[in-house]
Amino acid sequence: MLIAERMGLIRITSGARFNENLAWQLVWSIPTLDLTLPFSLHFTLEEMTFSEAAARLGLDNTPGPSVMANLKLVAASMEKIRTLLGDKPIVVHSGYRSAEANQAVGGVGTSAHCRGLACDFVCPDFGTPAEVALAIMKSNIEYDQLILEYGWVHFGLAQEGSLSRHEVLTKRSPKAAYEPGIRV
Repeated sequence: MLIAERMGLIRITSGARFNENLAWQLVWSIPTLDLTLPFSLHFTLEEMTFSEAAARLGLDNTPGPSVMANLKLVAASMEKIRTLLGDKPIVVHSGYRSAEANQAVGGVGTSAHCRGLACDFVCPDFGTPAEVALAIMKSNIEYDQLILEYGWVHFGLAQEGSLSRHEVLTKRSPKAAYEPGIRV
């Protein structure tokens, strides 16, 4: 599938005949997605779509239109989190992941990252990941999942139209089971 098709800029219907010259004209006429432009006040699209695994393996990690809409919701929530944390800088480790990038990092098939509904991050100037997770848990910021993982905080939103579970978990290592609550 062409990147332009995934982004919703073009639609290829079944039975359409492929014209290579027309295809190249179309590709060169599509504006380039500027990943460095602010996606919200403090977060860029580049931050919210960066995947070390995708970059290392040469995987396409371009979000489609519905994922872009979800990422905007996550970025808005991350702005609320940043405010809660005293406007301290947040370092995003992982936002959106394509199915291929998610598989490469060992993520589960149902990961909210694949729908652009999750962000893994730290805020060292505020405190440890446990301190960050506890602050979010005690706030009125809406979330579906809040997970203290081994070195960062996973913040996830529910799909639009779904109820948030307000699930709070701790995962101490990649192979550890999830434990209820924030465990330090």
